[in-house]
Amino acid sequence: MDTPSELNEVVLPQPVVGPLTRSAIFLVLCIRQDEDAYTRIRAFCADLSGLIRAVEFRNIEAGLTCIAGFGSDAWDRLFGSPRPAELHPFKEIRSAGRHAVSTPGDILFHIRAKTMDLCFELATQIMASIGNVVSVADEVHGFRYFDDRDVLGFVDGTENPRGDSAREAAIVGVEDPAFSGGSYVIVQKYLHDMAAWNALPTETQENIIGRRKLSDVELSDTDKPTYAHNALTNIEENGRQLQILRDNMPFGRPGHGEFGTYFIGYCRTPRVTETMLENMFIGNPPGNYDRLLDVSHPATGSLFFVPTATFLDSVTTTRPGASERAEASSSEPPSPAPPAAPAAADDASLRIGSLKGESNE
Repeated sequence: MDTPSELNEVVLPQPVVGPLTRSAIFLVLCIRQDEDAYTRIRAFCADLSGLIRAVEFRNIEAGLTCIAGFGSDAWDRLFGSPRPAELHPFKEIRSAGRHAVSTPGDILFHIRAKTMDLCFELATQIMASIGNVVSVADEVHGFRYFDDRDVLGFVDGTENPRGDSAREAAIVGVEDPAFSGGSYVIVQKYLHDMAAWNALPTETQENIIGRRKLSDVELSDTDKPTYAHNALTNIEENGRQLQILRDNMPFGRPGHGEFGTYFIGYCRTPRVTETMLENMFIGNPPGNYDRLLDVSHPATGSLFFVPTATFLDSVTTTRPGASERAEASSSEPPSPAPPAAPAAADDASLRIGSLKGESNE
């Protein structure tokens, strides 16, 4: 399949760099392992933009968007070569009792809007289109909690890059020309022990997060512990801060005692987010880990590549490599004709793993 760069088209990214919304649905799917299923998904990719427009038009002011990403194994069977330069399975991390798990996921749909009804309708239409060829690995309905706080009571996303800085952080550039305009995204579903968290004094909570709980003002360098969440996730290279674009959402089911934060981070390279996670789980230096993990743990972990909207619109149902195999076959010299069958004969027959970062402290 030709890539947009090969066709010299104007490349339109998916809406990775977009305004934050009040509602979101995160849908992670696994594709049934047969070629008919992959053919159906390819056809759906080309139809996705039209489906989004159809639902969006019901309430344009609600700002409905949908981002589709694809896992490493699924990419090869869906699209073949070339593949994004840094696409790989999510890197599992184990350190002492802390564990960043790697969980299955072939497709991520990040659906967001000002109102949940549009998110719900689009998710419903997506599953109506492909539900019989996929299984649901995870589904989370997220919401904005009061003044953009998480269920822990702190404002989430204060230091998110904006404007040109957001595009610079999240969108692949000239380093991978065939996939310029795309993005890498890592998702993790964190579950919180709210009883343990609420038992901590506010000052201790502020030291763990690195901000004042009420005002959202960042702690000074002299007051902030080295294990603070925002200290360990601050990544610098050659004196320059490397950023990711987050769109985290609270979620929960109070009747089931479930309270959590759905982490979603877009970046032009997964290495930045992976370094943040290593600092959190292993520590920087090792052992100086993120104390938030004492009351919070990830139940999922997956890495996806988000191709451009132009790429998705150009997807065909042809199995990757099929056209190349057909061309190779047609270029081969014809086989010698089989010997003639005896006159008495009435018939004749002719005879496309997970990586681990470990530390024992």
